Amino acid sequence: MALALAACSIMTSPAAAQGVPYACPVSPTYFTANNGLAHTRAALRSGRIVILATGSSSIEGAGASARNLGYVPMLQGALQRRFPGVAITLINRGIGGETMRETVARLEQDVALAQPDLVIWQLGTNDVLRDRPSADMLAEFQAARAILDSARTDVVLIDPQRLPETTSHAALKDRNPALGTVATTIDQWASQSGYAVLHRFEAMRGWDGITAGGVGPDDLHLNDFGYACWAENTAEGLSAALR
Repeated sequence: MALALAACSIMTSPAAAQGVPYACPVSPTYFTANNGLAHTRAALRSGRIVILATGSSSIEGAGASARNLGYVPMLQGALQRRFPGVAITLINRGIGGETMRETVARLEQDVALAQPDLVIWQLGTNDVLRDRPSADMLAEFQAARAILDSARTDVVLIDPQRLPETTSHAALKDRNPALGTVATTIDQWASQSGYAVLHRFEAMRGWDGITAGGVGPDDLHLNDFGYACWAENTAEGLSAALR
């Protein structure tokens, strides 16, 4: 299975001024380390970090106006600015439409090929939108934890995005309460597992000042501003935890 490597580049889109969208609230408070970044900290000291980003369409970059404006390349640029001189490799293994079950089914192979210091796993949104049982999600998380812990890699969990309250899409309407519940569950999983977590659902509460609240016209996938803001918050929280 080929792994797509994200290029290290800083975008020139109006979506971001020096990497940060206008009125995007960037804060390390949206990131909780849970004392779970020892391998990444050691890799940082060595001058070389490999990060595997996995999940569904928002890791893949659906909704971005150009390939280099998705979350993974934006995050690479944001981290490179914070850690100049460190060789940072991000591997994008986001596949649109996946639930936790499908991501976990390929996780062991992806981790074995990438040999990452850190895995960033975005999870939960598609599971909520497909009304999957919470018991199934828990079982899949436990299976993933066995794989990740065996690989001795650090983990950052990314909880679901917030949807526009005004959406007219029937499949998305009134889904935020369920997405918020899963975000709370993911926070609990992270705490119990010693994994870091980026609270994307909560962070997006403060995105009113950026274009369309950071969400594209389909009311689901992020736009350029949303990807830039999410990447900057991830990088800010991660760098603060590693210093």
